[in-house]
Amino acid sequence: MDVLYLAKDVVLDRSKAYVPNEIADLEESEVRLIAYTTATVLVLTWLWSFLHHEKSLWNRLKDSTFSLMRALPFVGSYVESELQKVLEDIKKEEAFRTHDGEIFTTQLPAKGLKKKEVVKRTDEMDKLLGGANWRSGRVSGAVYFNSEELSETLCAVYSKFAWSNPLHPDVFPSVRKMEGEVVQMVVDMYHGSASACGAMTSGGTESILMACRAYRQVGYERGIAVPEIVAAVSGHAAFNKACDYFHMKLVHVPVDKRTCQVDIRAMRRAITSNTVLLVGSAPQFPHGIIDDIEAIAELGRQYSVGVHVDACLGGFLIPFMEDAGFALPPFDFRVRGVTSISADTHKYGFAPKGSSVVLYSSPELRHRQYFVAPDWQGGIYASPSIAGSRAGGIIAACWAAMMFMGRDGYVDSTRKICTVARHISDAVRDVPGLFVYGRPNVSVVAIGSDDFDVYRLGSALGERGWNLNTLQFPAS
Repeated sequence: MDVLYLAKDVVLDRSKAYVPNEIADLEESEVRLIAYTTATVLVLTWLWSFLHHEKSLWNRLKDSTFSLMRALPFVGSYVESELQKVLEDIKKEEAFRTHDGEIFTTQLPAKGLKKKEVVKRTDEMDKLLGGANWRSGRVSGAVYFNSEELSETLCAVYSKFAWSNPLHPDVFPSVRKMEGEVVQMVVDMYHGSASACGAMTSGGTESILMACRAYRQVGYERGIAVPEIVAAVSGHAAFNKACDYFHMKLVHVPVDKRTCQVDIRAMRRAITSNTVLLVGSAPQFPHGIIDDIEAIAELGRQYSVGVHVDACLGGFLIPFMEDAGFALPPFDFRVRGVTSISADTHKYGFAPKGSSVVLYSSPELRHRQYFVAPDWQGGIYASPSIAGSRAGGIIAACWAAMMFMGRDGYVDSTRKICTVARHISDAVRDVPGLFVYGRPNVSVVAIGSDDFDVYRLGSALGERGWNLNTLQFPAS
């Protein structure tokens, strides 16, 4: 023991040579106070970062548990074997299997092909590989087709602007004009005020990403390190992606088991001082249910939080449903408290894939989605959305689709689509063993069963030429 005490004294004496005199002369009690204070601050800092992590505690626990379980030899090998089985099953599916006579091009042709040969090869590939016959009307949620005449119109307009790029509005002013007109037409559809504005994007996911980035900037301006979004579990996965991209935290709340609408009480409880956005869907993808937008907007007003209406799926249906004979509760900028809306033009707007619109109640909010690099050697770089260069042909074709359809055309297509959806919903309810989730408002009908594995029904319909979406949690 004497040796230990001697070693301790030697260490302390030598350490004083490296410690400022002010600290070396402190009493032992004062040193302890400093040490305890430092340790307490470190622990509290860790605890704060632990509790305010961009991933919820439950998700982190699931990730950690899964990683630990996979590290176990017998569990890891079992998971790997099951994954291999799934991969083998996928390879057997029509879309992924190799066909007799199929050739894979892995190098550029030594000599370029003529137009006739290129077109011939695409025809041969399409014929050989086949695919679902979407023109039959048996494919769900992949193709939104109106007419051959519209297709010809879109192709003609696209070809005129195939080389245009709205990143250079001085070079392509007509594309800039068409983009502005598309946005303003959608603003009008959603009853925006004179200050309402927006931007075009490449699709619903990007529209949601841009809105979330704008609200993240609002959070940063309020001094929030990790801004939070509160959304129903039925909200689109693009909100998960936005939080992953922009270091935000997504707080999921349940939906009512009977109506499938977001639980407003749970949403209220989930709001904290870090909340910057509440999300409502119109409708949500899994069950085709419109959330109570008015109730969500009331929460937004009460807590001074932004409210985003995700109308990507129903973007070109719900604005026309009243004229088509289907009453809906208010869902757009007429509801005080709604601050942004996303609506896809490339779904029921019948524009080509790669176009959507995000709307804001004010230019100040839209400004926060922009990116600007003023000090780049190549000059001031600015873009309104994620992409720099964008396809002007898609913007022009989107504009053409909206001009071709007109309000009367959209009202007519809405009437037909919603009538068929209601017919399907009513018919399914009459089938023993099946039920419909909630009361679908628009175009989506989710089918479930308490009597058998509903995925087997999906597989059986697939064998009969139907291509339907399968959902989970719960199975439908």
